[in-house]
Amino acid sequence: MHLIDLSTPIDASGWEPDPVTHEVVSAAEGARHMAREMREHFGMDFDPSALPGGELLSLDRLGLTSHTGTHVDAPSHYGTPEDGGRPADIDEMPLDWFVRPGVVLDISDAEVGTVGPDRLQRELKETGYTPSPFDIVLLRTGAARHAGTRRYFTDFVGLDGPAVEFLLDLGVRVIGTDAFSLDAPFTHMIGEYQATGDASVLWPAHLVGRRRPYCQIERLSHLDDLPSPHGFTVSVLPVRITGAGAGWARAVAWVDR
Repeated sequence: MHLIDLSTPIDASGWEPDPVTHEVVSAAEGARHMAREMREHFGMDFDPSALPGGELLSLDRLGLTSHTGTHVDAPSHYGTPEDGGRPADIDEMPLDWFVRPGVVLDISDAEVGTVGPDRLQRELKETGYTPSPFDIVLLRTGAARHAGTRRYFTDFVGLDGPAVEFLLDLGVRVIGTDAFSLDAPFTHMIGEYQATGDASVLWPAHLVGRRRPYCQIERLSHLDDLPSPHGFTVSVLPVRITGAGAGWARAVAWVDR
């Protein structure tokens, strides 16, 4: 098998609406930190100078949202279900949703905004592939080239509600995109709502999940490195964060050599 990394890194140097903080604690400070922890929590004194060079292990302290970098959205991210039930959190999702055959649909020539089911049907016809239940559908919008910049959050295409419904009708339960969101950019949706007063243009792809539970993979990358639109397996297992609406993931495509 040949592995292709489909993940966007978590990078504190890139631009984010919710900035990432990343503090690197050196190995020397890690030794002193361990000595303090031993004293405070276990009542034991330890002199870090006993370690080679006075160093132990480095540490990283991060501050970020669960939607930073490549991540999987759980149904609880979408809000209260229309049936009034409790939506599943990311730690409750079945793992076998996230290791499945994949297919890439190229919508990179679409204008900023959304595409509907007709465009997805056209792309599937061109690939000669119909997703089976639980296949993972990945959307190549071309937005990944803007990752780390402001344009990443304003210049991309998403899906409208009927497009998501179309994929769910095929049995798909996980939909991925190389864009910031499966919906249109915030600026586009809010601008359209202000111009028309039509609230249905606000986050329609996400809000489908209040009626029909499914997961999104957002902020993928390198979809254009896949050698063909299908014939590969996607692994995008989310980090198990108790009670969270999303979890970071290392997305990988497994391709037969």
